[in-house]
Amino acid sequence: MNGNHKRLAIWIMADIGMVWLSVIISYWFRFDGPVLRDYVEQALLLAVISSVVCTATMYVFRLYNRVWEYASIGEMVSVLKAVPVGSLVSFAAIYTLDGTGVPVSIMLRYMETLLLLLGGIRFAWRVYRDAYGKGNPKQRKALIVGAGDCGTMIAREMKFNASFNLYPVAFVDDDTSKQGLQVLGIPVLGGRESIPEIAGKFGIDEIIIAMPSAGKTAISEIIGYCKKTKAQLKIIPRMEEWIQRKTAIKEMRNVEVEDLLGRDPVKVDLEGIANYVEDKTVLVTGAGGSIGSELCRQLAPFRPQKLLMLGHGERSMRGIESEMRRRFPELRIETIIADVQDKEAIENVFDKHTPEVVFHAAAHKHVPLMERNPGEAVKNNVFGTKHVAEAADRHGAERFVLISTDKAVNPTSVMGTTKRIAEMFVQSLDKDSRTIFAVVRFGNVLGSRGSVIPRFKEQIARGGPVTVTHPEMIRYFMTIPEAVQLVIQAGAFARGGEIFILDMGKPVKILTLAEDLIRLSGLEPYRDVAIEFTGIRPGEKLYEELLTAEEGLASTRHDRIFIGKPVHFQRDKLEQEIGMLAKAVRENRTDIRQLLKHIVPTYRNVS
Repeated sequence: MNGNHKRLAIWIMADIGMVWLSVIISYWFRFDGPVLRDYVEQALLLAVISSVVCTATMYVFRLYNRVWEYASIGEMVSVLKAVPVGSLVSFAAIYTLDGTGVPVSIMLRYMETLLLLLGGIRFAWRVYRDAYGKGNPKQRKALIVGAGDCGTMIAREMKFNASFNLYPVAFVDDDTSKQGLQVLGIPVLGGRESIPEIAGKFGIDEIIIAMPSAGKTAISEIIGYCKKTKAQLKIIPRMEEWIQRKTAIKEMRNVEVEDLLGRDPVKVDLEGIANYVEDKTVLVTGAGGSIGSELCRQLAPFRPQKLLMLGHGERSMRGIESEMRRRFPELRIETIIADVQDKEAIENVFDKHTPEVVFHAAAHKHVPLMERNPGEAVKNNVFGTKHVAEAADRHGAERFVLISTDKAVNPTSVMGTTKRIAEMFVQSLDKDSRTIFAVVRFGNVLGSRGSVIPRFKEQIARGGPVTVTHPEMIRYFMTIPEAVQLVIQAGAFARGGEIFILDMGKPVKILTLAEDLIRLSGLEPYRDVAIEFTGIRPGEKLYEELLTAEEGLASTRHDRIFIGKPVHFQRDKLEQEIGMLAKAVRENRTDIRQLLKHIVPTYRNVS
């Protein structure tokens, strides 16, 4: 007999015992003593019939499928339904077989007693488990933030799952009506501001943020308090990610840097986006990269007529193609291996497919690497953009969106300068083109290939040291999905020649980011993991800017997207300067940086 069958047999035997005891009590109270001889046969018949009928009724109402350690209002309602139904069926059977009905006083007493006994024994079991489900001294101590439904569910699973190596010792909750009370025998000791004090007093090993419906700003503030402790942090995902699952504890994950940003989800104008994407042939260049691949994922639900995914790396393109065909089997997808530097290949793509909407995300973006290879930065970021933009213009594409970077503003690097030239060229095309050309500019994205976060995580996993270029280095950050949502939204606002600037939130000090990542790993900066300063790398600056002096800033209909005033450039002059740059690259000359400075006078890192 397995555990479930054994448990079922125990409950059925206990319920039959409660039925017989209820019959005895009801007749005893009716006659103020032993059952009269005339009623003995009726009492026995009632006990036998009720044992069968009430057990069957309890089964029908699924009371044997309940885990009574977690019993609540729903279980009590089921008991309230099962007992009267079973009792009335039993009384009707007695009347049919015996011809004399059970006295009303006995009927009422019997139902009352059976209800108390069947419900009481079940809830007594839950009370016992709540009161005596004590933690093992070897278990790690947990503090749960949030004494609501999710926090209570987490605490129950911890208390009664012997295999789980965490035990809840306290709650914190900002609801003052809960503070000072107990939930499952666990005290609610204060609000979020009490987290550092409670963690120190009780020697908390792990803090679990169990507030899946809370906004990101609130979560960020709570994490701020948690960072003042030595405890490891875990978080339950947002409500929509776990609400349909049977257990919340399995959905716990480590707190990530994204949670620290405290930025609420992007509000998207679905109708505006659908108007320019739906039933259109959409081309995404750099589709194997971090931004390009996320563009493909987020464009697919808007039902483009065909999605062209263009990239240069075979491995990355195979990965995004496999994912997209699995997730969106009904979407027409064309995977194209091509290099944006190859003008003829790009022209062939436009000849064959005639894309109507183009998102140009292909670029070389690693600053120090491009400092050592300026010719490659020019070929990819300048000429690659030029080839795709001119093809879009010639083939009458409706819309072209260039993905740019804050490093293009007053650039100090080759990479930033080449992206600024790409912006200038796209703006110069817009004036005389049927195509709407626009630029979307933003800062660093968390988790993108080659970014600082994965590097920090690798260094922490190796035991350190974590390397930071400068203690005062500051950057803007946003998540990849957030950036891409805003890019697509900005495309709906484009009227031609604009540079859209995404609201990046508050700038983040890279040193603070490194310290936070170490703490989120359950370690102490400078003690468990060393931090070393390596010096600013070639082309880097301490802080980034989002606007040039002449662009100004205006708001749009979206509170997270701003617009720089269009700046018009003479296309003929720019074409001539880019031609000089092309000659320098072909001849492998050393004056590439001087030519970049000539085209972008604000470039400040000429060697």
